[in-house]
Formats: sequence, C-alpha cells, structure tokens
Amino acid sequence: MQLLLKRVYDPAEPTDGFRVLVDRLWPRGVSKERAAIDLWAKDVTPSTELRKAWHAASADEWNKYAVEYRHQLEHESAPAVAQLRETLAPHAIVTLVYASHDTVHNHVRVLMEVLSE
Repeated sequence: MQLLLKRVYDPAEPTDGFRVLVDRLWPRGVSKERAAIDLWAKDVTPSTELRKAWHAASADEWNKYAVEYRHQLEHESAPAVAQLRETLAPHAIVTLVYASHDTVHNHVRVLMEVLSE
C-alpha cells in the first residue's frame, strides 16, 4: 500500500485513491462533497487534550508532541490503529487527509510512520 498525505483544502483527485480524513474535527469551510472523504478516522487522531496542548505550543516543541502522540497511538489508540490498518489493507493507494496549515509539523506525519511500520 502506498500512503500519501494531502491537505483537505487541496482538490481531491482520482490518483488519491482511498481518502481518509485524520482530524478529530471537521475542517472549517470544506463541504463533504468537496472533501471527497471515504473514511473519517477520528479514533486515531490526537486526543482533545493533546491537540489543544499542541496548538498552544511552539514549533520547537514538535518532538515532544510527536513522542506523546506516538505513545497514544501505541497504547490508548492501538485498537483503532489496528482496525484502520485492516480497513486500508485492500487499497493500493491511501491518502491521509488533514487540515493543518503546517505540512511538516503535524500529527499526520507521525500517524503515517506508525501505519507504515
């Protein structure tokens, strides 16, 4: 399976394959039709507490956040991660869709690493 990343604000394309929204909250200003999401995987997103802490933090704290999120994925969210892997397995191309403006320092990069392991 090939995993791709894409912002929800970018146009959906047939080459995206199976599109999975990996944000806990629906992105502002984006209709469901425009988002063209096949699955909304809320259960593998950062907890509300972790999400709020990250939004209040500086980019310098990214590594700390990434470690905490990975821990969450490996423990509290482990059943949801396993279920997501199972759901994605039949798809040759999967695009993880997210709303964050920062394309480098965001939870989707950590999730992608975990799903690739």
